[in-house]
Order: sequence, then C-alpha cells, then structure tokens
Amino acid sequence: MRLLALPSFLAPLALSSALPTINRLASNEGKPLPLLIWHGLGDTYDADGLRETGKLVEQLHPGTYIYYVRVAESSTEDRTGTFFGNVTTQIAQVCEDIHSDSNLAGADGEIRADALGFSQGGQFLRGLLERCDGLSFRSLVTFGSQHNGIQQFPACSDYDFLCKGATNLIKGNAWTDYVQNRVVPAQYYRTLNQSTGLPTQDYLDHSNFLADVNNERSARNGVYADRVASMENFVMYVFEEDVTVIPKESGWFAEVNGTTGEVTPLRERQMYKEDWLGLKRLDEKGGLEFKKHPNGHMQLEDKLLVDAFQKYFGSESKSRSGLVQQTVDAYERVQDAVREAKEYL
Repeated sequence: MRLLALPSFLAPLALSSALPTINRLASNEGKPLPLLIWHGLGDTYDADGLRETGKLVEQLHPGTYIYYVRVAESSTEDRTGTFFGNVTTQIAQVCEDIHSDSNLAGADGEIRADALGFSQGGQFLRGLLERCDGLSFRSLVTFGSQHNGIQQFPACSDYDFLCKGATNLIKGNAWTDYVQNRVVPAQYYRTLNQSTGLPTQDYLDHSNFLADVNNERSARNGVYADRVASMENFVMYVFEEDVTVIPKESGWFAEVNGTTGEVTPLRERQMYKEDWLGLKRLDEKGGLEFKKHPNGHMQLEDKLLVDAFQKYFGSESKSRSGLVQQTVDAYERVQDAVREAKEYL
C-alpha cells in the first residue's frame, strides 16, 4: 500500500511556495555582501593603507561595494573625530549615513553587510550593529580592538598634538560628563576594583559608550544581545606583541587584573555565562572565533588579510548554499509526492 505524502490539493501549493524560495536564494549566490570598514584612532577614512585594504577585498571578491565609515567628509575632521567627539552621536550619524546610501540599503530599507574594524573601529562597528535599526552583519572581523576597554591611554608621538590634547583632558577627569561627551578614548576606558575584580562604580555610572554596548549595567538590553547573537561570524584578532592596547586581551573580551596580570578568559566571565551580550549563543553555534597574530599593534601582513577576507567576506552563498540545497531537496520530495499522488489517484 502506498501512503500519500501530501493531499492532492496541497501539492500545487507546496510547489508554488518552494519555487520562489529557491529562485531568491539562488539569485543571491554570486553577489558579494557590501563591506563596512571603520578605521582606528588617528587614522582617516581616505588613508592610502585603508584604500589598499579595500582593493584587496575587491580583488578577492569582485563586485564588493565598500563603504569607508567616517564621521566627517573632510579627512582632517575625520581624524579629529577619532580623538574628540561623542561616540554615541557619531554612531547615530553613521547609522543615518549608511541608510541613505542606496548601494547599502535594499528596497525595504534593510542593510545586510560584512564589517571590518581596525583597533577602536572594531568596537564602534559592534556598537553600530547593536544600536542601528535595520542593520545586520553576516561577519564582523576586528583587528586589535578594545572590546573590553582599555586600562591605560595610548602613548602619543612627540608632535601629535591632537593625541596629547585628548590625553591631557582625560587625566584625573575621565569620569566627568565633559570628558565622557568629548574625548573618544575615554568612552572605552574601563576601570576595575582590584580587590573585587569588578568594574568600578564610576565606570558603570558614567561611561558614555562601553558600559552600555557591553551590557554591563543592571538593566540589560536584550536587543543588543539578539543582534550580536544573530551574526554568523564574530572573528577577533589579537596582536601578541601589542603594547598599544593595554590590556591586549581586551580584543577577546578577556578581563585582566591590572595589578597581578591575571587573565580571565571570556568563557569564564559572568557576562558570558549569563549571556549578557549574546556571545554565548553565538559561540554555541560556532560563530565566535579567537585568533592571534605574532606582530605588534596593527602590523598586518597580506597573507593574514587574504586568509581572513577570503573566508569571512564575499557572497552569502558560502553560508546559504546549505540552505539552498535543503530547499532544493524539499522541492524534489514534493515533486515525488505529487507524482505518487497522481499515480494513486
């Protein structure tokens, strides 16, 4: 006796609903996702090195649209904005800017992209994902970022007066509203109570950026966690010889005791165990990657970049090919059921 997989009147409906899904998925297979690139402290969106990085992505994935994140169209003002400005305001402006770019936003206003962050640009891209409605990332790749903040401010070169001005403002005033609203590195500065190992109350009360996007305050933002967990890949590179980011392990969300140097990895922290930020969910589906590179801060090599760009950027067919095949298989099973139904009837 043959069993009918589908009633005859449902079979045509299943066929018609399966076809658009297959066609839609297949039509997107060859098109690379756009890429957002956010540069680091003291750099500019139109710097030659950054543009060369973009060209490398385009060579590996022809047709990639690259958006170089900036807080001002002027190169000088964009660099100034890496030292001075309100990060919350900057991220809101970037959200507005990308949604006004027709090469990024679809007909429905939604943006699906990959993201590449260098140094502080890494945590700013994550903040953008968490706060910007209508934006989703397939992959977020960060190099030498400060996801768990900094305990010391970066040293300035002799003639970098922007850097020196920012550092001088911070000294002794880091938790004032004036500094938290104006000095960029102060907004991801993070202090610990060395006896308890917990964040200080000053940090929790006054941090303009990091305490919020890391969901460290008692009122957790579930939207932030859901958006982080929705990514397919969150890849964090730490430079083993980094003396610019202190502590360098911040790039992996690790907690570092500034007195003893003891490092508590992310997976042993409360924020992971209670999944404040969606990192545990992301990790459980294989999307959280901790990588290291032997050089100093932002000393990158072509092979490292090529390997990362090849693996995590490009067409969504890399991640959707399995879904396409599953849909095709389901479609074929429906066809078999229809043929069987016709023979039975």
